[in-house]
Amino acid sequence: MPDSLPPRGVPGAVTVVAIGGNALLRGGPRATIAEQFDAARTLAGPLAELAADGRRLVVTHGNGPQVGFIQRRSDLAAALAPELPRLDLDMCVADSQGSLGYILATTLGGRLRARGLGDRVAALLTHTVVDPADPAFAHPTKPIGSFHTEQEARELAARHGWSVAEDAGRGWRRVVPSPAPRRVVEEAALAALLDRDQVVIAGGGGGIPVVEEPDGGYRGLEAVIDKDATSALLAARLGAELLVITTGVDRVALDHGLPTERPVDRLTTAEARLHLEQGQFPPGSMGPKIEAALGFLRASGPAARVLITSPVALPAALAGAGGTWIRPGPAAPATGGPAAPPPSPDTVPVRVTDPVPTVAQGDPR
Repeated sequence: MPDSLPPRGVPGAVTVVAIGGNALLRGGPRATIAEQFDAARTLAGPLAELAADGRRLVVTHGNGPQVGFIQRRSDLAAALAPELPRLDLDMCVADSQGSLGYILATTLGGRLRARGLGDRVAALLTHTVVDPADPAFAHPTKPIGSFHTEQEARELAARHGWSVAEDAGRGWRRVVPSPAPRRVVEEAALAALLDRDQVVIAGGGGGIPVVEEPDGGYRGLEAVIDKDATSALLAARLGAELLVITTGVDRVALDHGLPTERPVDRLTTAEARLHLEQGQFPPGSMGPKIEAALGFLRASGPAARVLITSPVALPAALAGAGGTWIRPGPAAPATGGPAAPPPSPDTVPVRVTDPVPTVAQGDPR
């Protein structure tokens, strides 16, 4: 199949799989820890298949719901015991990397040990450098935490100094800055772990957002980086052949939510860019995933591929029997006319910069 995985055992083949934070909330927005473990066990199956095929595997994950839960717990604890410090967002992201890394490493490691592959999963705390002058700090757009009614959200905003917005028609949430990732501090350590046949869980929540200080140190910031943007950056830097982005739908759709809605099995970069520019992929849902895919493919070789699909459809999609595959190339020629012009240059990293839309396609977090 032209868009299935590279052949088994390709030396140095790296695959990056990005998992949304909501993919672990099998029990809904109030999923228990046990339910999050159950969801991770389901995801561990196809991930273990990739590792068993001899591929060097990096697993990234979102944390939109979880980082909001962590900050909510912090706020409640501080209200009851004022001597306890409230956690800033960089600390919440670090906290989520530890807890979600634990869940993913435990479940995936169990699958690998059951296959006789031993202990070979490492969860890596990951810092991502951003630009302190990034315009995203003046325009918060990244939804985190629980959903609220508009009245609840505005009351919370007044109480805590938050920015809030409607999230794709599903309710109101806190929105925070989402600066573009520039560099992953632990990239060399990650590559070294891959060279030792470790499956690496990294880039949780897009990475802990930090800026470089004049003295050479790093300082955390109140922000959440888009995990798909960081995943694309890592995949390009590691020379990955495949970037898998999981979402809430089995395939990307055109005219989403309309009577003319139709799923798409294959896209070239030119076609994906054209549909993006035409507004087919809204900024708060499928748009960031398409931008991340384009950025990765622009920075990679002609053999690179991107697969967008749901966690449930992932096994079949990895075999080339589902999902939406994106590859480098021009648009297909229209009947009776020439091929569409190539897209404008893509860049890595990418960032959501527009307001949260009212129609969702998949789940970006």
